[in-house]
Amino acid sequence: MSDFTLTKYKALLFDVYCTLVDWETGIYENLKPMLERINSPLKDNKKEALSAYFSVETDLQAKYPTMLYAELISRAHAELSVRLKGEPSHAETVPKTAIAASSAHNVIGLNDLTITAVGTSTFTETELDPHGAEHVAFGKSIASWPVFPDTIAALAYLSTKFKLAVLSNVDKESFSGTRAVLETSDPQHQFKFDAVYTAQDIGSYKPDLANFKYALAKLKEEFGIEKDEVIMVAGSLGHDHLPANALGIASVFIDRHAISLNIGVDAKYDAKYETLGAFAEAVKAAAENQ
Repeated sequence: MSDFTLTKYKALLFDVYCTLVDWETGIYENLKPMLERINSPLKDNKKEALSAYFSVETDLQAKYPTMLYAELISRAHAELSVRLKGEPSHAETVPKTAIAASSAHNVIGLNDLTITAVGTSTFTETELDPHGAEHVAFGKSIASWPVFPDTIAALAYLSTKFKLAVLSNVDKESFSGTRAVLETSDPQHQFKFDAVYTAQDIGSYKPDLANFKYALAKLKEEFGIEKDEVIMVAGSLGHDHLPANALGIASVFIDRHAISLNIGVDAKYDAKYETLGAFAEAVKAAAENQ
């Protein structure tokens, strides 16, 4: 967009994990026990470990778009471990009582299995392998992933200027833990997200355009905010900026210098900031200069 005047926008649509929360550190630190157990050389190579994990997670998201994120990453953890050990894949072993990505009872076909989306996780460690408890713990680690130090204060300020909405691939329960940390853990910078849209609500994972269309429709329905009044704020070029480009949504790239994401992704954005804090400062300066 040629005219990118920050003060003309009414809503910020946030990616969370890699923009507000340090996805890479959270994933890597929780992968390390498994990598050490199998004595993988990846245990000492964060970039390669993340790249290997990311390829598995992406594969599973494409195969199982209605699986809750907590279960999906548990399965990604299990699948990565067997791939690294050269054992048969667990990825095709999906229980018939699968995880839902919406409250509706959708039924999807996967090969010769019929998977009914029931809205509640039935994932147990016995459905994977003897190290299943380790995989489950990985899936439950989301709320412990570290928040970038500039995030909370920046969000508190931005909440005074915009509606704040989340568009995330996680499930609602997993995000609830992160949400509590973001909104209430700092007594001096408390705020509330105005809306949260998850892959569980939508039934697909970003970068599917359906996720962005859903968020835009909800912002218009709930707040009367039009597409040209929304900024996508994200650290992932592929997951967020490419879809924003395709739909004509303004976007701000928070460049967290990810080491496994954004490689070879040719996406455009209207502005780039090193931190969310720097973006908040730019908004503040724009507001003061009105």
